Amino acid sequence: MKGGLSVSYFTVKDEASCQFEEKKSIFTGNIKRVYTENEAKKFISNVKEKNIKATHNVYAYVIGEKMNIQKYSDDGEPQGTAGIPVLDVIKKKGITDVVIVVTRYFGGTLLGKGGLVKAYTKSAALSIDASGIVEKVKGCQLDIFIQYDTLGKLQYMFEQKSIHIENIEYTEKICVSINYISEGVDKLINEIIELTNGKCEVIVGDEEFYFKIDTRLIKEQRTNSR
Repeated sequence: MKGGLSVSYFTVKDEASCQFEEKKSIFTGNIKRVYTENEAKKFISNVKEKNIKATHNVYAYVIGEKMNIQKYSDDGEPQGTAGIPVLDVIKKKGITDVVIVVTRYFGGTLLGKGGLVKAYTKSAALSIDASGIVEKVKGCQLDIFIQYDTLGKLQYMFEQKSIHIENIEYTEKICVSINYISEGVDKLINEIIELTNGKCEVIVGDEEFYFKIDTRLIKEQRTNSR
């Protein structure tokens, strides 16, 4: 089974924040996984609304499997000292579908261009660390219909391959549901057919991206925030 664009990519796991002080200036990083520019802009707007009295709300975001959408803002800081450092951290980490907003409350001491670059770089890196990085891979749900007497064999094969069984439904036949990486689907189906001597039916669901957590593919529960 062949996919479209990239087979996998990396993004951030959870919405998170971090904070530190640098020469009495308070830097707060906020990070979130997003999939559209509208989602990114909404998150940026929400952070700004919560920090109306802040001196600066610097941001950067990268969106798309191929990281094709990249935007940033220095929000009044000297050019090249804030937004670009945040964007550079995102790109160096190799992650996408992410927005970071770094809020600064000025403490009265100028940091200089070098100090600003270090502070915004640090805030972006800490934000990503607080969120965590997760891989997303192209996969499909497989519903495997088998006879009762082959369930044990199938469970053993999946255990040996470290394939997580999402659900088992017991009706006239047994339906075993798994999520599996797209590029391995055809080979796995052939192995299931051989294992069951052809006494099976495999229904392959639509291809989509799943979070890869250890050996398990987990479907993302998306909210309607677009």
